[in-house]
Amino acid sequence: MSESTGVASMKVAFIGLGVMGYHMAGHLAKAGHDVTVYNRTGSKAARWTEEFGGTSAATPARAATGKEIVFACVGNDDDVRSVTTGADGAFEGMSDGSVFVDHTTASADVARELAAVAAARGLGFLDAPVSGGEAGAVNGVLTVMVGGDEAVFHRCRDVIDAYARAVTLLGPVGSGQLTKMANQICIAGVVQGLSEALNLAQRSDLDAKLVLDVISKGAAQSWQMENRGTTMVDDEFDFGFAVDWMRKDLDICLAQGHRVGALLPLTALVNEFYARVQARGGGRWDTSSLMRLLTNP
Repeated sequence: MSESTGVASMKVAFIGLGVMGYHMAGHLAKAGHDVTVYNRTGSKAARWTEEFGGTSAATPARAATGKEIVFACVGNDDDVRSVTTGADGAFEGMSDGSVFVDHTTASADVARELAAVAAARGLGFLDAPVSGGEAGAVNGVLTVMVGGDEAVFHRCRDVIDAYARAVTLLGPVGSGQLTKMANQICIAGVVQGLSEALNLAQRSDLDAKLVLDVISKGAAQSWQMENRGTTMVDDEFDFGFAVDWMRKDLDICLAQGHRVGALLPLTALVNEFYARVQARGGGRWDTSSLMRLLTNP
């Protein structure tokens, strides 16, 4: 039992120490859990263990061996398949009754596919994408959207709380990913609207930062306005959630929309705008860089 959290200490693994996973795994260690990490680039895993303690493993299978919960936060559908069912994947090392929690933003299809494989092996599976960005991961205040079996969810919830401010079960496997799609659609539309508003303010000789200060106190307020408005005005985009990642996410949204007959005209348009940002070499710029298509057309 951790004295700081009151949650029973568990043996866990974390696969993928990227912008988000590095800090999420760190919060698990700080909460008193016994954490083993795996990262494709071993030097990052070594740096993590130096900072947080715990141990690192050479493969996902070794990281997962003997663990009660195995977490992952990797890049896309193929990456999730690779670290679970690929050569030396986590499923090979996991024991009957253990749970795999996937924090990757991926498709609902791959979540259902891997949940079926996990069930055949006697494993639990939750799809649990997150929102809150790097700052949310650093500060341990992510929003976690979960799909899966209710009993499995309740076994993992208190552990996930180590890096979350909200952890919600939305329905069966795949529901977490579908909810994350809705989240990304909302963000895309808000960023485009904010870009247009600030560009209009600047071209109309208004003090755009003063405009932000005023409208952020009314109905126009949003997370993007509060956290990206000033940097957008300052033309600063070399940080944050990369355009490349957002395009991957919006492609998933558009594929799901096509599958279920949901029209997503704004999402498709903003996705094309992001393609233009990529063409300018801005694939690693923050998603708020949509602004540059307007200030420098």
